[in-house]
Amino acid sequence: MEEESSSTRWYSSSPGQTVSDEMQNDQSLRILPDLETSQQSTPPDSQPTTLLKIVSQPLRDSTYDVPSDCSDEYEDPGMLYQNVDQMNPLDRDVTPALSEQSKGQFVCTDDKLLDDEANSWQNGGLNSVSSATKEEDSSQLTAVIKMGWLDKHSPQGSHTYQRRWVKLDVDYLKYFDSDKDVYSKGFLSTAFITNVNNVGDVKFEVVTNQRTFTFRAENEVERNNWVTVLQDCTRGRQLSGTVTTGSLLTPGHQGYLEQKGLRSKYYTVVASDKVFLYKNIEHYRLGMGITSIDMNVGKVKDTDRRSFELITPYRVFSFIAESEQHRQQWVGAMQDAIGEALSNSEVADRMWAEPSNSFCADCGDPRPEWAAINLCVVICKQCAGEHRRLGPSISKVRSLKMDRKVWTEELIQVFLLLGNERANSFWAANVPPSEALTPSSYNEERRNFITNKYRQGKYRKYHQLYGNPRELNNALCINVQSSDVLETLSLIFCGADVNCSTGNAKGPSPLSLAKAHEQPLQAELISHNLNTELPRSEVDGTMEAVHYSAPPNVSHNGFLFKTASMSRAVSERKAREEFSRRWCTLNDGIFSYYDSDKNSNPNGVLKASEIVCLAVNTSEKHGYDHTFELYTQGERLYLFGTDDPDSHKEWVTSIAKSIIPINAEPLLRLAFDRIGRLKYKDGLNLQSFKAGWFALVGTKLHTYLADNQGEEIHLQKLIELSMRQNNEVLVLVEKGRTLYIEGERKLDFAGWCEAIKVAAGSGGNTLSEQQLTETDIPVIAHICFGYITQCGLTSEGIYRKSGVNSRITALCDKFRHDARSVFLREGEHQVDDVANALKRFFRDLEEGLFTAKDSRTWLTTAAITDESVKICQYQMLLNRLPRVNKATLQALINHLYCVQRFSDMNQMNLHNLAIVFGPTLFQTDGKDYNAGRAIEDLIQYYTTIFEVDEQQLKRQLEEITVIIRVREQLNTKIPSEPGGHFICTVYLEEKTETAEQHVKIPGSMTAAELCMEILDRRNIPFKEKEYWTCWEICDKEEMERPLHYQERVLPILHSFGTDSHLLIKKHVAMDAMMVYLASEKGDASKHGMMKFRSDRSILGLGLYSGGFQDRYFILNSSSLRMYKEIRSNRPERDWPVKSLSVYLGIKKRLRPPTCWGLTVLCECKKQEKVEKQQWYLCCETQAEMREWYATFLSIQYDGNVWPRQGLQQTRVSRVLPDTRHGNVSLIPLRGSENEMRNSVAAFSQDSLALFRDVR
Repeated sequence: MEEESSSTRWYSSSPGQTVSDEMQNDQSLRILPDLETSQQSTPPDSQPTTLLKIVSQPLRDSTYDVPSDCSDEYEDPGMLYQNVDQMNPLDRDVTPALSEQSKGQFVCTDDKLLDDEANSWQNGGLNSVSSATKEEDSSQLTAVIKMGWLDKHSPQGSHTYQRRWVKLDVDYLKYFDSDKDVYSKGFLSTAFITNVNNVGDVKFEVVTNQRTFTFRAENEVERNNWVTVLQDCTRGRQLSGTVTTGSLLTPGHQGYLEQKGLRSKYYTVVASDKVFLYKNIEHYRLGMGITSIDMNVGKVKDTDRRSFELITPYRVFSFIAESEQHRQQWVGAMQDAIGEALSNSEVADRMWAEPSNSFCADCGDPRPEWAAINLCVVICKQCAGEHRRLGPSISKVRSLKMDRKVWTEELIQVFLLLGNERANSFWAANVPPSEALTPSSYNEERRNFITNKYRQGKYRKYHQLYGNPRELNNALCINVQSSDVLETLSLIFCGADVNCSTGNAKGPSPLSLAKAHEQPLQAELISHNLNTELPRSEVDGTMEAVHYSAPPNVSHNGFLFKTASMSRAVSERKAREEFSRRWCTLNDGIFSYYDSDKNSNPNGVLKASEIVCLAVNTSEKHGYDHTFELYTQGERLYLFGTDDPDSHKEWVTSIAKSIIPINAEPLLRLAFDRIGRLKYKDGLNLQSFKAGWFALVGTKLHTYLADNQGEEIHLQKLIELSMRQNNEVLVLVEKGRTLYIEGERKLDFAGWCEAIKVAAGSGGNTLSEQQLTETDIPVIAHICFGYITQCGLTSEGIYRKSGVNSRITALCDKFRHDARSVFLREGEHQVDDVANALKRFFRDLEEGLFTAKDSRTWLTTAAITDESVKICQYQMLLNRLPRVNKATLQALINHLYCVQRFSDMNQMNLHNLAIVFGPTLFQTDGKDYNAGRAIEDLIQYYTTIFEVDEQQLKRQLEEITVIIRVREQLNTKIPSEPGGHFICTVYLEEKTETAEQHVKIPGSMTAAELCMEILDRRNIPFKEKEYWTCWEICDKEEMERPLHYQERVLPILHSFGTDSHLLIKKHVAMDAMMVYLASEKGDASKHGMMKFRSDRSILGLGLYSGGFQDRYFILNSSSLRMYKEIRSNRPERDWPVKSLSVYLGIKKRLRPPTCWGLTVLCECKKQEKVEKQQWYLCCETQAEMREWYATFLSIQYDGNVWPRQGLQQTRVSRVLPDTRHGNVSLIPLRGSENEMRNSVAAFSQDSLALFRDVR
């Protein structure tokens, strides 16, 4: 072998040659055995020898210096040179300057090994690391066949070569800037190499179907060695041109990712335990890449909504995904790759050799990869997550593939001996079919099942010695000396103490006793349960742990009377003759009924798991005094009755115990009218319904939901109680919360709805039985106070004048049926009728407002002459009143105080009010003069007796004054208008206090007129090409819509809620829309692809779990049609264009793929009911969205999108209001209470500003 230079030494892989110490110390250098040569030394040109070149320092010559703008065709120096400190010092001279920010970026990781290495890099840079650290991770050099320095021909110039450190393994030919680099400059898959040829003196070519790579060695011997090794490596691996890299990599995830800071996108492939980077998808298909990243030392970290980092000990790769959803997919794929890199399937394969271990012990999911080593069960990933929630004191979760050290041979043998089947013969011996898990079970169901199974021990097979600790310990000491591991498992988890004393000096504990008797499997099981927390019934951080006791076996029997089962609700009274006497039994969750107690074969059987509702009927509803109803999952109703109240109570209690789970057991202590299981959803999680347990007790609904927290809903205080989605969802709205209850089964759900509605209504004639507000004031009183304050304070003789008796009676009936559904409107309801309805309500109250107990005391107090004593006595009596009575009295006196403050208008001073309300409230029919005196005292000393904040009372009176003044202005300015007007807040350009304007909206006002009025007030001049428009803004849905200039404003105000407002601003896209419509030359149609997502209802109930889907749309003058694809013949959906309301924008929580989206609302009639639908459309560009929206407008308004003569020609014209809208009440403002008060304060400063421009 010829002599080599000082910087380069050659070593043969032949065993006969001596390998230097430096070669032996290079642990990262590995040679495939099948490439070794024979011991006989032969010249290189006669017999190929696999040579490996070790270069201590790369040679740098001016010939090899590379210009800064010269790079390989699919290399990306910027990406790989992110950190200057990681480069070879000699390379820095030819690398473009990097920003200071990119310097010194080092890795921090939770892994100790990586931390130690990272710290060494930070302290001294790459060149200061020890030789051992400089060597690459062994994973980076998988089966390296040959490596050394070569000159690679650059595609930038015919005579330009670049010095590269080249490595060859079985799969790839990689080249690097230096021998210190971990990540390559580029690589070529050996499967795509079609030929390797000698070229010239010391050159050779690597040929693929699409590209030829030319390399230059330092001498001919080295060149021949490379050619030989490459030919041997690639022989038989050539692929046809139709096969792509994808078939080799089997990618788990692939696509483009942007490199942060470089603004360059790379085609990235996550395959098995590696991540590959390519310049583009074409290079991926040709097998030409930039670098590969081994994930066994990787860590993925989220950094931003779309950004994430892949951290390795050698560098940090910062990526930017196309969207947040894509980022989550990339992170998940890379984390799976890390798990794959760290995994070892040897243990899993051995475990799965036992057939029952190949399915999860909890849910049955195939090929589970986790185990609870102390519980001896093999489980899937989802169940393992719930096991971890239990804590290591209950379940010690380990991976079959990654936790290699824990899997001793003894532990593996324990799992093979028991298997999931035998382990479950103990743990799951008593699982009801209705509670069994499946792989598709909800997380809540999975969590409850695993908690019951292992923490509670609910389903375990109880040992015959259960409850006798002494005998259990003795049995354990005896059993560990044998090989019966299952018996040991049963003893331990039924209460035996694994740390008990055996009384044997050679084996003082069960563990040592098992070892002494050479029972390694018993010792292994015990060692993992030395500190295990045994199953128990209740676990609460605020309570002491209660030892688990066996659940009571609910058993009851006796005679009941039964009707035939029904498929519909019982609407009529069942006579005694319709009942048949049956012998009934309840044992082990099975309810059976027989012809007599002598029969052995039941007439029918009901499993407790099938009973979804138990309803207790009121007395004498049917022929028997005491009856109850059972509803089943099969939509059947069973009616049972008895005349014995004690027997009835025992049956109801026993059946309820058999159907209610342990976590909802407190419901059994209630005197419920109805109890059972319903589907619900609430809070922020509106994606899917969950199972909950409900009990109706009087006017309160008690619930135990998925979080096992008991709650109480006061039905009479609900803000809203309504049915939605074709009567399939019951909506209960209370302060700060909305609860949706779904009708999973029609029969029992109909019963629940009817019962809840009755309980939420007025239950009687006492105050506490009325529908109440949040402040415990009857809804009827609250509504009447508000209406009279707004419309009747200036009415002469208010509360003294009589109304029309028939109208008063009808109004009282409506209030009594459901006060929440009553809406008082001016013109439709007369003030005197409302005032008399309120008086009748108080007069007919059972026990009165002051209660029968203290009524006389109130009257005698009124006769006290000493003012201070009288006030103190009133305050004492006030505090003795029940909560609802006290709150109602204070609200009433506050209202009467405000009425008498405006007595100069209504002629109802203090004395007159006392004369009217004294006999009414005390129910004395005018026989006691003190009744009027007491009411007069309460009004006169209102602020003192009720300890009122006088500043708050002053603001209240100011608001009323403003309302009266506004009404007077309306009556004097426009006497001819029969109906009231609507006062609303409109904002100019932005929603701020300084930009708000208060406008009177008549029924005839259009959007153009409103826009002009606001601009006139602010003296804003018009300019050409400025399209001022009135916008409807919906903050909750994150959408907006420009109103058409001819659109009436008043119906819009009535339709939207408190989370919407009107805004006057410029329509910046209108000019472009007009140009587009003009270019179409009157062709009002459009078609194309858009991304589509649908909601089931406008309420946001039951969102589809899927995302946006590509669909083909055709919009014409009559309809909008949606097709699955462009070639489809039949549309999936078809909507009339005139019925659509199109808004700009999509709420972000739906994660739209682009920011150019439309929200579409549609109202259509189905079976004489109006159904609201809502869906979303996403366009690729802003221009595309603008074109679709312009086409919608043009079709809906017959091409009249904008007035031809401009908006300034449209002026406010005051005509009679549209009678279709009726007489609209005068309302100060739309919005919250704080916004109303702020706006009223603005009115009080300049109350006439609103009407200066009224014509």
